[in-house]
Amino acid sequence: MSVPDALLPGRRAALTTFLLLLALAGAGAAHGQVSPGPLSAPHAELEGNRNCTKCHGGGEVGQDRRCLECHRGIASLVERRRGLHGLEGRTRCGHCHPEHAGVDFELVDWGVPGREKFDHGRTGWPLEQKHAAAACDACHRPDRIADPAHALEPKPEALAHVGLDPRCTTCHEDAHRGALGDDCARCHDAQAFRPARNFDHAKTAFPLTGRHVKVRCDDCHLADRLRPARDAQGRPVPVYKPVPHASCADCHRDVHRGRLGTDCARCHVTDGFRVIRRGAFDHSRTRFPLRGAHARTKCAKCHGEGERRVAAPRFDACAICHRDPHDGKATIAGRVAHDCIVCHDERAFKPSTFTVRDHAKTGYPLEGAHARTACAACHRPAVSPAGAPRAPGSDVRFRMDHARCTDCHEDAHGGQLASDGRPAPDCAECHDVAAFRPSRFGRAEHARLRLPLEGRHAEIECRACHGPDRRGLPALPGRDVLGRAGVAVRLDDARCASCHADPHDGRLTPTGTDCAACHDASTFRPSRYDSERHREARFPLEQAHRTVPCVLCHRELENRARPKSTLVAAPGRPAGGLTFAVAKQECRDCHDTPHGSQFDTREGGAACSTCHDQGAFRPASRFDHDRDARFALGKAHRKVACAECHKAPAEGRPVVYRPLDGRCRACHGPGRGAPALPDDAEGADARSGRGQKRQLSVR
Repeated sequence: MSVPDALLPGRRAALTTFLLLLALAGAGAAHGQVSPGPLSAPHAELEGNRNCTKCHGGGEVGQDRRCLECHRGIASLVERRRGLHGLEGRTRCGHCHPEHAGVDFELVDWGVPGREKFDHGRTGWPLEQKHAAAACDACHRPDRIADPAHALEPKPEALAHVGLDPRCTTCHEDAHRGALGDDCARCHDAQAFRPARNFDHAKTAFPLTGRHVKVRCDDCHLADRLRPARDAQGRPVPVYKPVPHASCADCHRDVHRGRLGTDCARCHVTDGFRVIRRGAFDHSRTRFPLRGAHARTKCAKCHGEGERRVAAPRFDACAICHRDPHDGKATIAGRVAHDCIVCHDERAFKPSTFTVRDHAKTGYPLEGAHARTACAACHRPAVSPAGAPRAPGSDVRFRMDHARCTDCHEDAHGGQLASDGRPAPDCAECHDVAAFRPSRFGRAEHARLRLPLEGRHAEIECRACHGPDRRGLPALPGRDVLGRAGVAVRLDDARCASCHADPHDGRLTPTGTDCAACHDASTFRPSRYDSERHREARFPLEQAHRTVPCVLCHRELENRARPKSTLVAAPGRPAGGLTFAVAKQECRDCHDTPHGSQFDTREGGAACSTCHDQGAFRPASRFDHDRDARFALGKAHRKVACAECHKAPAEGRPVVYRPLDGRCRACHGPGRGAPALPDDAEGADARSGRGQKRQLSVR
């Protein structure tokens, strides 16, 4: 048993894995490269360590690319999607062509034991009938390959599986010498050239009837009058085209010697020269050739029998023989049709030959899905009262109302769009004849409603709000209320709270504040509530307060997780608690005073704003020593730094601003020192000492 036959697919895979592991094991050598095994004979010229990089390098994908750089013929077939490589689109050459298994190793893994059992259908040309028993080499020969891809291969003379054309003439001689084209399968199959099982003489210009059916093919197609050519063996080649057959005299001798003309069929039929039957009369030579169902009709149906026989009945209108099932109502654009042939032919009354293009001439052109609808879906039989006989012409209704879609289609929205006793708007405002879904009602149309689609609302699908599966939203009524489409096209409540949970626990609702006053449709956070809007609150944000993060005052925002969904019925919707019920109005509500209680008894109160503004605690921009203190500063005193007079009595105690002794000796002369601070003037900063280090502390 040879190596290729012994290696089944599983063992090939194991061998490939072993060889790859062996190659990896040798990759760590200090210098140089070690081959994992000898190359197969087709790649023998690549043997040797210096040639490794001609195939390897850049990973497995890179190696495959290098395969195709040499095998350009296969690359061409892959690009053109031809043959096994092109159809299956595999890009890992090593899966089917493992290497380094020895000089005698067959380089092709057929996937089965031996190429004779290979599934030829994978190439796009399955082997059938006698082809299934043919030896591979009977067809796969380099001399039979004309595809340019074959010449691109490194060794085209040794390669017979690339670029073989599946046409019959690749392997078989064309017995017809191109006269009948190259599609041999029209007449022949792969079982045998003769007889031509697929050939149907009835489909030719000369259908065989009568005794012609039993005539041997060669009696006509090898006739001396055709002067057939001969093949290499000297055998005459049948002539199939052109074969004159317009007249019987092309093949048959005229026993009448031209006395009765050349139209033999006026009297004779193909059942036999001596058979003269009226039933076989060639009606095609009359002004009314028999076609379709007429050709199968008995003569007496039209011509009558016996005394009532008519040799030449009228035939100028179908209605002479056939009842009009439409009772004269089959008109086009109000005009009476000239004849039934406008919509029907002789093959059968049904189906009609009236096409979509013909329908365009009526008052209702067929477009979109209507053009694909069966006629009977619209043109149904007229309904008669129970027990009443159907009137003539009631087979099919031709005239039906079609001004509105609802003349044929039920209102899929269950009357939701009708209002105040008025009918619903025309369906064409939202839908077209191409399909009911998707609707043409888009953002521009939605902008005319109470809720224009903006921000995130413009990104979601219509069904997220209007469909039966509204995740996170209250369920809609059933189809018995909404109609067959199950879509709520009218949503009565367009407020944010109808879909989204209120994280403010309704606190802002009584004020008439709409969500859009602080938020937009793009995102809930951050809000659009800025310092300008804060002026509407009891505490306008000015100066430094403008830069303070909201969370420092509104502690309910602290460590608040962003919800997965804001929809009212969705799991993980936002919790409440964002009431923003801050009642702090005075500086001391948020800030500690560095002055202790020094200013509690001050005339006019101890409001911080008397001396400070919201821009910064220092300097005290609003304090005017001449106006607000009992000691007016003269020229000399204006140049003295505040700290020269206003000092802390001790480490960690507040600076003393009042009460101070205003006499000169309090500052000038012997015994002067730091002013004393009343015990009741010590505040929080007095104890901590923070008043001297920070402008302002916030609780």
